[in-house]
Amino acid sequence: MARARLKRFKDREQAGALLAKRLARYAGRADAIVLALPRGGVPVGAAVAAALGVEVDILVVRKLGLPLREELAMGAVASGGLRVLQDDVLRAFPVPDALIEAATRHALREIVRRELRYRRGRPAPALAGRIVIVVDDGVATGATMRAAVQLVRQAHPARLVVAVPVCAREAREQLGALVDECICLSVPQPFGAVGAWYGNFEQISDAEVETMLRDCWRDAPADSAAPGRRKRGPGN
Repeated sequence: MARARLKRFKDREQAGALLAKRLARYAGRADAIVLALPRGGVPVGAAVAAALGVEVDILVVRKLGLPLREELAMGAVASGGLRVLQDDVLRAFPVPDALIEAATRHALREIVRRELRYRRGRPAPALAGRIVIVVDDGVATGATMRAAVQLVRQAHPARLVVAVPVCAREAREQLGALVDECICLSVPQPFGAVGAWYGNFEQISDAEVETMLRDCWRDAPADSAAPGRRKRGPGN
């Protein structure tokens, strides 16, 4: 897989614009949709969708941070309770089942909260038979993105694409085996953290996510006639 020469991005918006160039084959397709992972993936996904002229929506997935080392993912959980665990991390740092279950319940509550706040009653898009492009600002362990991919697979898309500006090598290899296409602009070694590959990597607030989504959805009402669009969630 070819790498872009750029190894560090100015900000998420620039990363999204560059990512869109690698996705140009999907431009203007009514059956294509970009699913952005909040929070950091939303400005990237919004830039990709705007450049391609396709629909954009969100897919809320939460990392399960290791107790006392929250930056290290022991897994991730998605809407409906789908969970992916990092077996290698849990072998290195054993965590009692009770703590994993407690972290899962907390993450699911946060998913529900974000869904309600971000959507404001807007139904989730139908994904069956569509080209689904899942976007985030970067992938380190891959747990969160794998949960997202598994959730989307349940909806039977025609084609599933993962597109990120920067990705760890091992995570890229794992994701490549799960999707139809995996696009990473930069696969640096050693990887470190996603934020290290951005000049501006400020935290995105809930309010900012709401504003970005409102701007994206302003001309696309909740009952828009996208192909196959029905009022159901991505896992149905």
